[in-house]
Amino acid sequence: MKSSVVSRSWAVFDKNGESAVVDLDKYGIMKRVPIHSRDLRILDPLLSYPSAILGREKVIVLNLEHIKAIITSEEVLLRDPQDDNVIPIVEELQRRLPLANGLAERDDDDGSQPGLRTSEETDVEQTEFPFEFQALEVALEGICSFLDTQTRDLETAAYPALDVLTAKISSSNLDRVRKLKSAMTRMTSRVQKVRDELEQLLEEDDDMGDLYLSRKSAAAVSSPTSCNVVPDLFHDSPTISSKLSRTSRRSTHHGETDVEELEMLLEAYFVQIESTMNKLTTVCIENVARIHR
Repeated sequence: MKSSVVSRSWAVFDKNGESAVVDLDKYGIMKRVPIHSRDLRILDPLLSYPSAILGREKVIVLNLEHIKAIITSEEVLLRDPQDDNVIPIVEELQRRLPLANGLAERDDDDGSQPGLRTSEETDVEQTEFPFEFQALEVALEGICSFLDTQTRDLETAAYPALDVLTAKISSSNLDRVRKLKSAMTRMTSRVQKVRDELEQLLEEDDDMGDLYLSRKSAAAVSSPTSCNVVPDLFHDSPTISSKLSRTSRRSTHHGETDVEELEMLLEAYFVQIESTMNKLTTVCIENVARIHR
């Protein structure tokens, strides 16, 4: 008897920020996007795969804890969009992608809307980041912020517990600190996995080059050397990609092997995750020092 194939919920976002939630099994996904079944296994939450940012011929496979996505040069498929931890990623993609294409609705009464750039501002702020990097940035920002928030929560709980233990050594106080130490050890492992994946990617130009889906697609149809790109008009707060606009414009014509813009994006989030790791290390050192006094 043939085993049933389970469908999962996926949110699909296109370049215009249009989104829909669909139920797809693995065959439905492989029919929709060019991805191998072995890469789909990486996104299975029931299987223990490490953090991964993998560039394939036409897709980026993203496995960053609860953020499991397939990114193409045209759309993003995000797994389990109703998950509480994934909802912020869904909302951020819905917010940013229309802005990136200048498609946010304007007020019909006065022809403008607070926060939207003028055409002159758009010319200045426009980035050359392709769609896949806009989606990648949302995921990186999401996972780094998520892990940092959880680390700060542990940090907030740890120092008072250590102070109490220093004032009075008791079995209950020791037990509380040991539980916090175990939680910090687990958190350190989670942060380390994301950090290591970013570091490994930064060390390999070829791997970074594999993430340039729009560039590869353009080259495949013998289009001009510049990538298929979309403007980035994020208006609430400056993102890493918006800060790289000048660098991006300079590097657009440097050829297919240039990875400077992506390297700068990854480096920014590597620094952020490294800062989170340092917080955990500091708390762990303080923990050991207090216990062994």
